[in-house]
Amino acid sequence: MGSPDRLAASAAFAAAALAAALASSPAQALFKVVNADGTVTYTDRPPQVVPNTRITNLARPGSPAVTEPEPTLPAELRQPAARHPVTLYTTSECSPCDAGRSLLAARGVPYTERQVATEEDAQVFERLFGTRTLPLLTVGAQPLKGLSDVEWGAYLDAAGYPRQSRLPRGWQPRVAGMAERAPAAAAPRAEPVAAPSPPVVETETVTTGTRIRF
Repeated sequence: MGSPDRLAASAAFAAAALAAALASSPAQALFKVVNADGTVTYTDRPPQVVPNTRITNLARPGSPAVTEPEPTLPAELRQPAARHPVTLYTTSECSPCDAGRSLLAARGVPYTERQVATEEDAQVFERLFGTRTLPLLTVGAQPLKGLSDVEWGAYLDAAGYPRQSRLPRGWQPRVAGMAERAPAAAAPRAEPVAAPSPPVVETETVTTGTRIRF
């Protein structure tokens, strides 16, 4: 056993070495922040939580990452989203599907996206809707086959969705496969939507959907 002075000197040296390691290695910082764009930063100060960031407390091994909760929908969106939830069914390499996402985003409609990616997905989709035409939108219990600006807009109007976006900053649609179970918050009980009155227009332009065969 060493002398007390020798033990004290060893302890002081170990403490100094640990301090030096903490100062020199970013991995030993107190917090790790993964930003929305995928970049990673380290800091020794509690960072501000912003949408779509993940913060891990490195000083507490095993502590869960802190993720900014999903932005809360305003009142004018909560009611239609609860009564007439919107789901967009899509597949890859589908230009009308991209146009459908853009239409919903421009109007500010909160929705869930379901991706038809495999033959099994296609069979499930066909059993549900009797078609393999994509995109398909459901507003409440009403399926709308193919992309139609006029028809989609009319049913969203009838369901009570605002015509201008009221979505909070940072909101993103939930995306899942056909076989995945939708989160409870994303799949409230859908009520039927009353058929909207036809728009009074001289002409109308309807963009047709793409028929996808698996």
